[in-house]
Amino acid sequence: MSIWEDYHKLEKESIQYKYNEFALIDELQEYVDQTYSEHYSKNKFQATEFIIDGGHGEGFCLGNILKYTQRYGNKEGKNRKDLLKVLHYALIALHVHDLEHRDDI
Repeated sequence: MSIWEDYHKLEKESIQYKYNEFALIDELQEYVDQTYSEHYSKNKFQATEFIIDGGHGEGFCLGNILKYTQRYGNKEGKNRKDLLKVLHYALIALHVHDLEHRDDI
């Protein structure tokens, strides 16, 4: 861990999170990291990249957010992984938003 990462961690730990956000963000980071080693990304490109490049990223991400939100509690019960997928697609949607609205940043 770098000095900056140590400082950032100490800074975050000084905040009294009410909903365990610090640990949950770490868990989300671990989840996202592991998706990069899964089968659909081994050929260096993910299908999501092609979808974004084709101009359909926003709809794709929002559609997946709806899909996993509706699936939560129905398929395999109240599956935490569905919620992590919602958060991951929301991050990708933010990325797409920033790509499309660079002038607004």
